[in-house]
Amino acid sequence: MNSMNNRTSGFTVVELIIAIIFLAGAGTLFLVQKQNVEAINRDTARKTAINAMYYNLKEVYYTANKSYPRIINSTNLPAMDPALFKDPSSKAVGDQGSSYRYLPTGCNGDVCTGFMLRTTLERESDYIKEDN
Repeated sequence: MNSMNNRTSGFTVVELIIAIIFLAGAGTLFLVQKQNVEAINRDTARKTAINAMYYNLKEVYYTANKSYPRIINSTNLPAMDPALFKDPSSKAVGDQGSSYRYLPTGCNGDVCTGFMLRTTLERESDYIKEDN
């Protein structure tokens, strides 16, 4: 009997360890990139909402009232999608912990002469739109 070929087919332990390390690295890279893409998407949503509020204040509210409101919501900005008043964590403008802030300026009662809109972003510095 010839016993020159006693090798069994399959993977060695070293090959399996290398494959597992490669898959773990690829999985980690995927998760990190996924988190980055999700954060960028949330930042984009925040900027879109701030821009919508800004243009509704300037083009709709100011045109009709020649002033700005002390607070903003779907009642005094009805032309805006109500969902945009809530940040990605579902907190509305003015709520504690919301990443959206509306800061009216030059107010006399409920009538204001200016405003600043601001949101905190995850991957960039704060995004600010002001009435000039």
